[in-house]
Amino acid sequence: MTVDIYWRIHMEGDQSSLRRRVRSRGGFAPGGTAPGTRDGRDDGYSHADYMAEVARAAEDSGFVGGLLPNFPHTDDPWAAAATLARETTSYRFMVAFQPGFLHPVQAARMTATLQRATGGRIVYNVISGGGGPAQLWWGDKVDHDDRYARTSEFLDVLKGVWQGGHTHHGRFYQVEDAGLPEELRGQPFPEIFFSGSSPAAIDAAGRHADYYLSWLEPFDALAEKFDAVRAHSRTPPRFAVRVDLLARESEQEAWAEIEEGWRARPRESGGAEGDSVGVRRSRAFLADAGDDPRALEVAPNVWGGFSQLRDGPAFGLVGDYHQVAERLDQLLDLGVDAFILAGIPHLEEARRVGRHVLPLLKGRTS
Repeated sequence: MTVDIYWRIHMEGDQSSLRRRVRSRGGFAPGGTAPGTRDGRDDGYSHADYMAEVARAAEDSGFVGGLLPNFPHTDDPWAAAATLARETTSYRFMVAFQPGFLHPVQAARMTATLQRATGGRIVYNVISGGGGPAQLWWGDKVDHDDRYARTSEFLDVLKGVWQGGHTHHGRFYQVEDAGLPEELRGQPFPEIFFSGSSPAAIDAAGRHADYYLSWLEPFDALAEKFDAVRAHSRTPPRFAVRVDLLARESEQEAWAEIEEGWRARPRESGGAEGDSVGVRRSRAFLADAGDDPRALEVAPNVWGGFSQLRDGPAFGLVGDYHQVAERLDQLLDLGVDAFILAGIPHLEEARRVGRHVLPLLKGRTS
């Protein structure tokens, strides 16, 4: 089989390593230094230039595309995809977006425009939001299950508009005879990567997803989640997993990096919580782990402390190149069909993983 392997493109600024939780390469966060700052002066090398460098390095390293995350404190991924597409030749751009803040008719037109301009290199990462203050930043007060109902209706309308002559009278959207301009018709419809761990999310994924996308979890829990998605799907989607990697020449070197970062991690408590079931699942796996970083290794090379060293999901893989490749192969055996990999810093780790880990994957092609 062929496995699509994406590399995450940072949108929020990049850390120089897991040992120092400061976004020192671009982004909008306070306390960071622009990538091109020399002697306190900006030399004009922007955050967009750095993202383009990461995209080019990932494309050269064998990744098929990159995820463009979407947060209140980042560039807009739609605009970023349009900018970065000109820096690459075949690299796909997985645009993360919440349907609640974009009308499906406009989304169809934007997407078809990008597909035409890039030769069909746009992919969707459809997210419905994690609730709490971050959701309110967008002006969205719709509750958890209704957000997934809105997402499902949004995709129904968007697909109808893509086909043309679509009329819809629903709970969230009303359209009459909607379709694309003639010049934009016939573009390939993007593959849909659909995120969410709740029953409402799994139900919506069963209706719309080409790929059901999950954060990495302990492998038995992932298998149970995949089974639940299959049970709710007339046509089961394929499965994708978002995985952070820390891979080094030796296992000792990899764990030394983790332990150094652990000692230097900030000790303040996390921010306000939303209603994300995926976040609650991750924390439940690690509730009794204590303060020893190795106690967060829930299975060989599966480590749950990444969220202490950088923003984002808790679980990732730590080990030497062969160990990390073996764990990825185990995920392929569980039914995973695509990966979104990541590492910090994104630039150097894209090259490292492409050179030392991807060639070792036995399940990548057959």
